[in-house]
Amino acid sequence: MTVSTHPPRPITNVLVANRGEIARRVFATCRRMGIGTTAVYSDADANAPHVAEADAAIRLPGNTPGETYLRSELIIEAALAAGADAIHPGYGFLSENAEFAKAVQDAGLIWIGPPVSAIEQMGSKVESKKMMDAAGVPVLKQLDPAEVTADMLPVLIKASAGGGGRGMRVVHDVADLSDQIEAAQREAASAFGDPTVFCERYLETGRHIEVQVMADTQGTVWAVGERECSIQRRHQKVVEEAPSPLVERVDGMRERLFEAARLASEAIGYEGAGTVEFLADEKGDFFFLEMNTRLQVEHPVTEQVTGLDLVRLQLQVAAGRPLPATQPEMRGHSIEVRLYAEDPAHDWQPQSGAVHKLDIPGTLGEFTVLTEPGVRLDTGVVDGSVVGVHYDPMLSKVISFAETRDEAAHLLASALQRAKIHGLVTNRDLLVHVLRHPAFLAGETDTAFFATHGLEKLSAPLVSEDGEKLSLVAAALSDAATNRARARVGAGLPSGWRNLPSQAQSKSYESKVSGKHDVRYRLTRAGLEVESPAGLDGLELLEATPASVTLLVPGERGKVRRRFEVARYGDHVAVDSPLGPVALRRLPRFEDPADQVAEGSLLAPMPGAVIRLGAEVGSRVEKGQPILWLEAMKMEHTIAAPAAGVLTELNVTAGQQVDVGAVLAVVHTDDSEGQE
Repeated sequence: MTVSTHPPRPITNVLVANRGEIARRVFATCRRMGIGTTAVYSDADANAPHVAEADAAIRLPGNTPGETYLRSELIIEAALAAGADAIHPGYGFLSENAEFAKAVQDAGLIWIGPPVSAIEQMGSKVESKKMMDAAGVPVLKQLDPAEVTADMLPVLIKASAGGGGRGMRVVHDVADLSDQIEAAQREAASAFGDPTVFCERYLETGRHIEVQVMADTQGTVWAVGERECSIQRRHQKVVEEAPSPLVERVDGMRERLFEAARLASEAIGYEGAGTVEFLADEKGDFFFLEMNTRLQVEHPVTEQVTGLDLVRLQLQVAAGRPLPATQPEMRGHSIEVRLYAEDPAHDWQPQSGAVHKLDIPGTLGEFTVLTEPGVRLDTGVVDGSVVGVHYDPMLSKVISFAETRDEAAHLLASALQRAKIHGLVTNRDLLVHVLRHPAFLAGETDTAFFATHGLEKLSAPLVSEDGEKLSLVAAALSDAATNRARARVGAGLPSGWRNLPSQAQSKSYESKVSGKHDVRYRLTRAGLEVESPAGLDGLELLEATPASVTLLVPGERGKVRRRFEVARYGDHVAVDSPLGPVALRRLPRFEDPADQVAEGSLLAPMPGAVIRLGAEVGSRVEKGQPILWLEAMKMEHTIAAPAAGVLTELNVTAGQQVDVGAVLAVVHTDDSEGQE
């Protein structure tokens, strides 16, 4: 392999050509090393935490990635203007763009990444597989989309220039191939600026195993350790861990993986941090997927089990320093989950809006290697942050570290269940169900996990029906206590208390999961009497304040004291307890007729842009037929007919921006005709 001979060059100030969590992650290591930091930001990110934390920040005018974070010339100008001497690309955006890396170096700046030649060779997933095959690394055969036949199905369409699930589609029917390729090309162009896609055989129940490599400029290549990232949604990783339970189980697999990863790295003269990704089967056979010539989202689990700061090593290698003489041994187990603002129960719809509160109990540190069992939090948001529609909806990475895999899973599940996450629908409940699932705990974590074990069950609320009833009562009592605290007269009197029997106090709430609920109760001489929800006879109120409610709950074996914490943000009410989180919307006593929508209306589930239309007004549509496509958060989302009927309204055109809740179209369904 070729060995670089350039002398060490100190780094004094780093610009991170990225945003959110990854920018904060790099800044954290820079601060620990005494290195200055520079941020870039779009208009949508003007108030983002990574901007406030940097020593200097440069605006990139615009909102979309194409206007901002994908503009290499603007980023280089920003680095020069701020006096930065190095650029760290993070992951996504331009992190694997060879032209950007070369432009950085041509501008006299240090590129914190691999050689341009390595990025070029691995930048095309088509050509990289040919090279790996020649180097002796096992590969899956490349397929020409024009030659795909029924016996080759299913196939996976992938973007050649990027990853993260963008530009990826699984095709089970040859008739769908052309449309899916076009959709994948649009997503790839939007996310990476390159529409090139290719096909390969799709292993529906494979294991996604990857090896972290680190190489210096003197020829030393480390295979630092492997990670398993098999649990995915839409081909994007959701749960990652180190070490891999499959690799732990199969004799000799780790050695073969590490050897293949080193071969791949040495074949292209690699330098810096990179990841060689493989698809493996249960027998321990594996095939090269791609090499990510950058830091990975899931790098914290490797840091936890090795004690290494991978960003620190990146900076040292970029400055020309050699790796230490020996690499550390692995220790314990680490699991990372990606906390997304999305609704898994409704086709993983991304969410946008304010993050009122994000509090993960048991957090021992942020962006740092833990030295004892606990939780690490790497997040791009803080209380009050706003999640927009232009970028990936990941809020945070929550990482556990413990002596054993079981302990790491239980620790992480408990922290997530007890977390206060207010303001947006997230995948938190899904993550907890996965971490506690018997198949996960047994290490049975292939890429078909959600399909095998049922997404509907895995995405169900953590709170039970009885737990939700108690939370509703707690919300009502807390709201009443808030009203009493604001009262100008008699604020110290119990809310709703009457000396004689009277009409019940009544409050209404809506849950996105379970619908509308009416809470009706009386506070009498005998105590609390709950009429609705039903089934709460014998419930005792011990304390009610604006922030918490303590109830004595009867059960078969006696009464249990339970405390509910309540927070309000306008009409949004968040109730947290060990029984599980409950998010509610306080309904007004009288509904405004203007807020009502016609039956059969298709509402925008998120803000976005209409890409194209699939039907015309007056045409008949079938249940599930696409009416239009929205683009939001770098992904395409299909808006389909809820039932068979006639499209009576279509209120948008291609290219139009829409807000969440906008009435996009109206389908007069066959069912509604039968009711008239």
